[in-house]
Amino acid sequence: MTAAEMERMSSASEPMTNVLPSATVDRVVLFALLAVTLCLRLPYLTQPLVDVFSWREASTAMIAENYWQHGWNIFLPEVNWSGPGPSYQGREFGLYAYIVAILNALFGWHDWFGRMVATAFGMLTVFSLHRLVALIWDERHAHAAALAYAVMPGTIIIETSALPDPAMLALITLGIWLYVRYWITQREGYPILAAAIFTLGALSKLPGLGVGLVVLWLMLVSLRRGDRTTVLRTLLPLAIGLGAIAGYYAWAIYLGRSTPPYHVAGSGYIWDHKFWTFVSEAFYAHKLWVISVWGFYGYWFMGLIALGLWVPPDFSKAERRDPGLTGIPYVWLLAAIIVYLCAAKEISNNPWNLHVFHVPLAIFAGRGLILLVELGGSAFASLTGVVRLGVIGVILAALSQFQTVPRLKDPQAEEARLMGQALDRLAGPDDLVVAISPQVGDPIAIYYSRRNGWTLPPGGGDEDWSIFAEDDATPIAQLEKMKKQGARWFGVTKVSKDRKGRPFLDHHAGVIAYLDQTAERALETSDFLIFHLP
Repeated sequence: MTAAEMERMSSASEPMTNVLPSATVDRVVLFALLAVTLCLRLPYLTQPLVDVFSWREASTAMIAENYWQHGWNIFLPEVNWSGPGPSYQGREFGLYAYIVAILNALFGWHDWFGRMVATAFGMLTVFSLHRLVALIWDERHAHAAALAYAVMPGTIIIETSALPDPAMLALITLGIWLYVRYWITQREGYPILAAAIFTLGALSKLPGLGVGLVVLWLMLVSLRRGDRTTVLRTLLPLAIGLGAIAGYYAWAIYLGRSTPPYHVAGSGYIWDHKFWTFVSEAFYAHKLWVISVWGFYGYWFMGLIALGLWVPPDFSKAERRDPGLTGIPYVWLLAAIIVYLCAAKEISNNPWNLHVFHVPLAIFAGRGLILLVELGGSAFASLTGVVRLGVIGVILAALSQFQTVPRLKDPQAEEARLMGQALDRLAGPDDLVVAISPQVGDPIAIYYSRRNGWTLPPGGGDEDWSIFAEDDATPIAQLEKMKKQGARWFGVTKVSKDRKGRPFLDHHAGVIAYLDQTAERALETSDFLIFHLP
């Protein structure tokens, strides 16, 4: 053997120090995906709460502010749109609003704190989703799923809104990841931690409870394999968590039904409207289709999801993937579908509740991305694969930011914000206000007035307050009652319409005539009209 040959063998046997370990590369990719997630949400961080979800955002922001201003009892969520108050409501556990309230107490009131907290929870979801998919499938699917989640329009829209849904999904996803880690490692502390986090997620928004089907699936697989120890260790913490969830929501229903405005948030469940009503409406699939195509996904993302569902991953025997784990995305999707079928009317009217779908949809969209990247035999980790993934990711992000997301971030309640700020300048500290936003029933103008007050028609109870009365006598009588309780200002945006599309200034011209006779026009602009009530 020559010296040259010996040198080549020696160099070949030495470790390649200039190549990063695959685990390090995976961590770098994860941090890059978190950065992408943040960057795509930053443009909407400081937007006032005037987008398409302003109605729900206003109530959530009011609850956060009232924790700060009126006591820190997390079990008493309070809104400002039902008179002088206190106006407690039956709502989800206020973890999200409580965090926002703490920020308000520390740094002063800023309405964009709600968006910031939602975005932070969104980044936690990306991290937990990535690690979950790495365990049940593999790292390349984890990268693709996290990228799909980061650029999906629906996730960007919800995670830049002042809503509790991002907290729910982040905690639910983290809890499921911990359950899976326990299933693999059998470390005894995991079931308690997983149950605690999962319980907080379900308390933060009840649709998250449906994902408990994944835990049930793992328990059933364990029983089938004769592993009773895993089930027993999981069962007690899970039972305690379910008891806490049942206890809190029983309290929320009692609170909402026993205190003004006698309102429990959420309606449109199958037990409220009967099964055949849902069937006759095809479970409101037409509304779901519109929100999916127009706002949350678009045809391009729906195609990726369909592709990923149609061609599931085929793991070789060498990769040793446990079928009990690889089936989790399908079980999660089934759980989300069951939740939708039980609350189709509520979810179709309030589409942020679709957030529980976004983890499995991102996993299947990520699977679709991999199929496109590996088209023609290219490897995912090859130069061609990386370039393809980058180009597709940029295209999806561009479509999301410039085509889909702006539709639901349109400042449709801007006139209400301006009117609310005008009322704040005009009203005394203890004055109550009556305010009608562009979307009738939306309390966003009351929120920006920094006062308590009412919408018109007044909200609360089971009645629909997004529809005007058929006569003028009813709202005039309601106004007289509000005046006796302290209402001193009345404001209406000039574009206010009810759910039937009827403009307030036309439909209730008699109310304006009555106000001109009994009150003073304090301010009129091209956007709104404000009366000072005697």
